[in-house]
Amino acid sequence: MINFFSALTENPFLLMALAAGFAASFASGIIGSYVVVKRIVSMSGSIAHSVLGGMGVCLWLRRTYNLDFLTPLQGALAAGLLSALLMGWIHLKYREREDTVIAAIWATGMSIGVIFIALTPGYNVELTNFLFGNILWVSHSDIKLLLCLDVLIAAVVAIFYRRFLAICFDEQQALLQKMSVNFLYLLLLCLVAVAIVVLIQVVGAILVITMLAIPAAIAGTCTRTLSRMMCIAVLIGALFTSLGMYLSYELNWPPGATISLISAVFYALSLTRKRYAR
Repeated sequence: MINFFSALTENPFLLMALAAGFAASFASGIIGSYVVVKRIVSMSGSIAHSVLGGMGVCLWLRRTYNLDFLTPLQGALAAGLLSALLMGWIHLKYREREDTVIAAIWATGMSIGVIFIALTPGYNVELTNFLFGNILWVSHSDIKLLLCLDVLIAAVVAIFYRRFLAICFDEQQALLQKMSVNFLYLLLLCLVAVAIVVLIQVVGAILVITMLAIPAAIAGTCTRTLSRMMCIAVLIGALFTSLGMYLSYELNWPPGATISLISAVFYALSLTRKRYAR
């Protein structure tokens, strides 16, 4: 433990990685609580995997046409928002089963990503980091982007908190109160997409669903109030990030995968505790 704290003071990359983890924990705690309560975890997983298409397109454009201002993270944000809106629109407009829409968008996004990755010249180590996570790879500009996205999430949730609460627990009552349920549903999905982009920096697109859902799921066993659930989920996410960073440093394991594994272990323990509490 002493060696880890020493490394934090001596290694700026490790310190920035921890800061990125805390920023991601904030997003996962807030939005993850809505995801768990609304029961759209599988839909969030579809958005997380469909961002591969946007990352692949941006990387292809950057390498092929020397568009250095484009980054895979920008592509992930664009693809995530597009997938969220498309998924929500199809569900609301055509009343399709959500699992069918999820499968279609999941497959389409990943297919586009695989095609453009194959067309991109050179070795795509940058994209590999976004897929599997490499929190030690974050830069100052990435930290600024993460904080900006956190501020955006906090501002929107503060404005729409009660209305989001209404559509999560009782859409029919929200309709009777003349709320714009469809708009709020699409906005919530967009926030999920933004949170996923934040989390990709930490655990990667493939493992992002663990950090989005598990801290909130554990927090949900500790309280019945959504606002408290969010606060507890943020703290749990920060704990998992810190513990994961420490273990990955000591054991030389990949940080993103270690954080996800710790989340899964604690979730299993929480289920055991809940079982014996009955």
